[in-house]
This record gives sequence, structure tokens and C-alpha cells, in this order.
Amino acid sequence: MDLRTLKSIIEGLLFLAGEEGLGVKQLSEIVNESQDIVAGALEELKQEYAEQQRGLQILKIAGNFQMSTLPDHAPYFEKLAYSPSRSSLSQAALETLSIIAYRQPITRIEIEEIRGVKSERAIHTLVNKDLIHEVGRAEAIGRPILYGTTKAFLDYFGLGSIKDLPEPNLFEEAEAQEEETQLLFTKLEQTGFEEDN
Repeated sequence: MDLRTLKSIIEGLLFLAGEEGLGVKQLSEIVNESQDIVAGALEELKQEYAEQQRGLQILKIAGNFQMSTLPDHAPYFEKLAYSPSRSSLSQAALETLSIIAYRQPITRIEIEEIRGVKSERAIHTLVNKDLIHEVGRAEAIGRPILYGTTKAFLDYFGLGSIKDLPEPNLFEEAEAQEEETQLLFTKLEQTGFEEDN
């Protein structure tokens, strides 16, 4: 594989890995190249980002490489995070937040298994809004981040503690009642239709 293609693939992999990042060994296994070649490609990529004064940089944190924004641009990111048009949570963020609230501590992968879709952007939004935070690392391969709710989450929803969340079975009962109501209406419609005939 030529170096340009390798750097392009590594860039995409780092983007997908998000804040968890990837190590040289893991990248090497994925792209099927030696660790020396991957390490060289990473260094070149880091230099290119710096020389071109791009809005992103590649950092090595705790042995893993990850893409990150520039600290100098933080005031603009804060404006985006706190802009009035971004004050409400999306449906994806609300779903993710409820999963974290009821299943914490939980990893991003576990959240995605429950939701059936990628949740990295929703998690990022919730972290930025200080509704969730990192509470540790799972004892699993790659030591993925465990997420939990924050004090700001409790304040926002007016909860004394996480134990004050509504019981999940209340939602199941409401769904069951809704289904029963729908069945009743269906039966009434069928009965009315048959009587008219």
C-alpha cells in the first residue's frame, strides 16, 4: 500500500475511533502493515496537520492516537455549544441519555447495541452539555470509557439522586396500555363495520 493511501486510511480510522483513539499496534493489525510503517505514517500525518494549520490535530494520549481540535479555537466551540439554537437535545441525544441514566456505568458500544445505531455524536453532545461524564474504564479489551450521569443531569431534571428516576416498568405499562387501547379501537371499528354490513 502506498503511503498516501495508508495515511488516508489511518486518518479515517482515527476519526471513527473518536476520543478512545487507536494505538499503533491496533492500527498496524487493521491496515496489515508493520508497526514501524504505521508509526511513520502517523508522524507524517501529524506534521501535515501542523504545517497546513488545519482545524484538527493528532495527539498521542495514554498510548493511543486520536484526532482533536486545537485549544486556540476553544472560545468558538464554547459559542457553538451554548448557542440558543443548540439548547435543546435531539431525539438521538435524549435516547442516549436515558440509556445512560438507567444502565450506568455503560460503554459507547453497549449504548450502540441497545440503540442499534452509532451514538458517538449524541455522547459528545451530552458530554459538552455536562449531562454525562467519564466515570471510569471497563475491564474489557481496549479498556473502553464508561459513562454516567452528572450532578448537572440531576439538577436539570430536578432529581435528588439517580434513585429518583421513574421505574422503567412504568414505561412498559404505558406502552402496553397504548397497545391495548389501539386493539380496542381496532375491534370497535371492525364491529361497527360488520354491523353496518
